[in-house]
Amino acid sequence: MNEFRLMNLSELNIESELEKIGFDSSYKNTASDKYLYKNIKIFDLTPAQVNILKQTALSVGADCATHRDVITGKIEKSDAILGGSYSQIKKISEKLKSQPFSLSFLSECLLKELEDIPTKTKLVGILNVTPDSFSDGGNYIEPKSAIEHAYKLVDDGADILDIGAESTRPFSDGVSAEEQIYRLKPVLKGLKNINVPISVDTRSSEVADFALNNGASIINDVSGFDYDLKIADVIAKYDATVIIQHSKGSPENMQINPVYKDVVNEVYLNLIDKINYARLKGINNIIADIGIGFGKTKEDNFKLLNRIDDFKSLHLPLMVGISRKSLLGVNNNDNDLKDTLSLALSYPLILKCIDYLRVHNVKLHKQLLDLTI
Repeated sequence: MNEFRLMNLSELNIESELEKIGFDSSYKNTASDKYLYKNIKIFDLTPAQVNILKQTALSVGADCATHRDVITGKIEKSDAILGGSYSQIKKISEKLKSQPFSLSFLSECLLKELEDIPTKTKLVGILNVTPDSFSDGGNYIEPKSAIEHAYKLVDDGADILDIGAESTRPFSDGVSAEEQIYRLKPVLKGLKNINVPISVDTRSSEVADFALNNGASIINDVSGFDYDLKIADVIAKYDATVIIQHSKGSPENMQINPVYKDVVNEVYLNLIDKINYARLKGINNIIADIGIGFGKTKEDNFKLLNRIDDFKSLHLPLMVGISRKSLLGVNNNDNDLKDTLSLALSYPLILKCIDYLRVHNVKLHKQLLDLTI
């Protein structure tokens, strides 16, 4: 009896696999597009748009799934899932250029989804100058110890420092702008010559204005503009970078029974709205954060992490913060165990070329990065 030997190819570099089997090297670049497959979800299409898209997809051997009532005209809008090889999607894009109903713009969007530029993960070192942060509250409340720890984080490999003067752990109370500035002032003064960008983790426009006027160049707003609408104008005034994080609710109530119909879709669409708002305000430099632990159950957090690649369709740098958080399930254990489990969850994110990891233990994560090919 003949035995066939088969192997599922997980290798993303299909060109190298084609070369190994002796494929024509002059054609491998073009041929590789036929072996790369993409599923793309498109939101809120009209029946006319989705019908043209489906027929165009079928004409090149691809397919497009739509709501069952599109054909009857009983619905005004439908999401669609377009599936095909890179080669097929390029052909669909070309055909859509001559179609009505703004489908020529969709043509450009589809081509953008095929872009895949791998990046090396950078580390954002966490420095909490608070008495009550969930992991290290009180350790660096004194300016001298905070400044020393900041330099240690950089020596350990931090590419950015993220300094927070207000704990936003679940069920924490807010801290006034005056108190945050009081905590930040001597630390920012002591870090004026540090050689990495400084981010300040704040929801307050007043604190953001002080920070950006005193050495910071990034504002990490965990509320995603929900807490203080004026913060967007401040960030735009300084032409600074903003980290827009998704959060459902505020720290006081965000972990009281958070409910989603579809957590991935809802977080994704919410981030799109906030990104559009930031751009409307004149903010050009944006990093997106899915907001692990901010108004989400453990199951929600892992759904988001498992589908982090979906968020690359935002076409912005992505930051993820899982370090020492409750999704690890070891709240009552020491930081050594929390760091080990944080590292384990960070590894697949590094393999997926996540842009930024926000971490407490920079040294450990830098060692992992150096090991990762």
